[in-house]
Amino acid sequence: MAATGTHQRPGRLVSGTSIGIRELTLRGLVLGALITVVFTASNVYLGLKVGLTFASSIPAAVISMAVLRALGGGGILENNMVQTQASAAGTLSSVIFVLPGMLMIGHWHGFPYVWVMAVCAAGGILGVLFTIPLRRALVTGSALPYPEGTAAAEILRAGEIGGAGNSGLRELLAGGVIAALFSLASGGLGLLADSVSVTLAAGSALFRLSTGFSLALVGAGYLVGIGGGLAILLGAVLGWGVAVPVLTAITPHPAGLGNAAFATALWSHKVRFIGAGTIAVAAIWTLLGLAGPVVAGLRSALTRRDHATGERTDRDLAPPVIIGLGILMLLCLMACFCSFFLAGAPHPGAALALAAACTLVCLLFGFLVAAACGYMAGIVGSSSSPISGIAILAVVLVSLLLLALDAAGALPTEFAADHRSLAIASVLFVTSAILAAATISNDNLQDLKTGQLVGATPWRQQVVLMVGVVVGAAVIPPVLNLLYSAYGFTGAMPHAGMDPAQALAAPQATLMATIARGIFLHQLDWTMILIGVGLGVLLVIGDTLLKRRGPGLPVLAVGLGLYLPPTVTVTLVIGALLSWLTGRLRRSAGAATDSMLDGHRRRGVMLASGFIAGESLMGVALAAVIGASGREDVLSLTGSGYAATAAWLGLAAFVVICVGFVRHVVRAPA
Repeated sequence: MAATGTHQRPGRLVSGTSIGIRELTLRGLVLGALITVVFTASNVYLGLKVGLTFASSIPAAVISMAVLRALGGGGILENNMVQTQASAAGTLSSVIFVLPGMLMIGHWHGFPYVWVMAVCAAGGILGVLFTIPLRRALVTGSALPYPEGTAAAEILRAGEIGGAGNSGLRELLAGGVIAALFSLASGGLGLLADSVSVTLAAGSALFRLSTGFSLALVGAGYLVGIGGGLAILLGAVLGWGVAVPVLTAITPHPAGLGNAAFATALWSHKVRFIGAGTIAVAAIWTLLGLAGPVVAGLRSALTRRDHATGERTDRDLAPPVIIGLGILMLLCLMACFCSFFLAGAPHPGAALALAAACTLVCLLFGFLVAAACGYMAGIVGSSSSPISGIAILAVVLVSLLLLALDAAGALPTEFAADHRSLAIASVLFVTSAILAAATISNDNLQDLKTGQLVGATPWRQQVVLMVGVVVGAAVIPPVLNLLYSAYGFTGAMPHAGMDPAQALAAPQATLMATIARGIFLHQLDWTMILIGVGLGVLLVIGDTLLKRRGPGLPVLAVGLGLYLPPTVTVTLVIGALLSWLTGRLRRSAGAATDSMLDGHRRRGVMLASGFIAGESLMGVALAAVIGASGREDVLSLTGSGYAATAAWLGLAAFVVICVGFVRHVVRAPA
């Protein structure tokens, strides 16, 4: 087979303009669709139950390698396409952070299939299209680590090389087994705690020290590195070392509420909004810094004529396809919005104008959040990106748009009736489209990083992700209706006599509905958001000053540290510190040459990738068990009195694993 560049062989990357490579195949599309269906259903249930979803790229890659190897002939590029397609399941399902709010406010009594599928599919495909011009700015021309994308690439490489004698594969498997067993012992059997917290009081001020024991987050932090890790730590310190103590000191302590619960409640309802405001400013600042590369990428994506003749590994979808699909999806969203507005307010002219305005918001704000989400995914990975923070900003923006139109007399009177139920529902519906675009953008750039590392063809990845979006969008409405009928949501039960204790909490959807209702009924406290905006401005000034003398301050990472829970941020920082520590120890041990340092570094990357893969796979397995049983503690072997023992054992096991990780990475090669 003649080719330019290299071609696909075990243990080698694929690059250049190779032809005849098995990459986008019918069997891969079918397998990817099946995995997408299963993982979408699992993520929808888990997200509604506990407010968390799992990233599906790595589990999909492992399943794909096993299935395609059994079928014969599966290679690294074909496996990469399957995991790219299936990754839509872990991200598009995040629309459940908004849509159940429609039932909680009483506007819907079920999930209309066409509306939900259309808004998810159109928003998701727009998210894919938004990332095409961002690929060059944030992936090929960026030093962002993309921890999950890097881990997925290492797994695909190890699977391609194979062989029991391959040390990289052994380390990947060892890390995976350790993380899977630890996750089973903590998240399933209850033998180990998954986090530990200590609450300290200084007068009326409360300080809370927390860390999680997630080995996947340790692995992600290792891949992120010390720069991003310290910025995240700064955000966590500002949140839990400054904001929470101040708020606990000035806020009356409710009787009967423990110190830990009081501090956590203030963080959830106050400090996270500071983080959301900081993220908003940081996102704008980040986009301004990326304006040049993004504009260049946008111009290249829409005008380049060598998309069919250039390097295979640098080809995006053709400009006419991007423009045509973009217009089609915008028209689809506009029709969807218009029909939604007409159902509540039968005024065609006003509905069309409002639908056009909301579609324009989805286009402009959607592209901005796509870039911001892609950047955040590059820092901390898709799983740890604050998607709910983006949803908060979208709810606020769309609410302010409708309030402005209402003040101008452009909204029909129906929007003001019934405690503004239609206005609140409209905000949630439009936000779901923006969130679909944001989540897919968040994931697609991670997938494109994987593709860059394994030599995939970008336009093919973009095609299969759109297929995954459509499959996921088709699955989400019936799964939502099934779960609603079986369990109900907190504050929205489908049948009389159902047990409220069994209702799905849908915590993010409850929060979004509360924020939208608070804005329209003038009950939302803007103080925390404005403090976050002010803090963001100060951090931007600090970043500008620091860049004059050396490295700047990743402002967005600081915002993440404020917004994400400490069990996430501190664990990420621990992983980043392990990366710095192993580097220092390697140099002090005499690994002075670049080749020796690269060998040690790769050993750490493989172990870290194994941590991410092992915990992800166990997370899928536990989600399946929880979904089948309807109980979170179905595998638990312990009782309530075991909590303190579990915390000490979990901490001890976590420390032992981290020490073992460092010793293994820095040891001399065998």
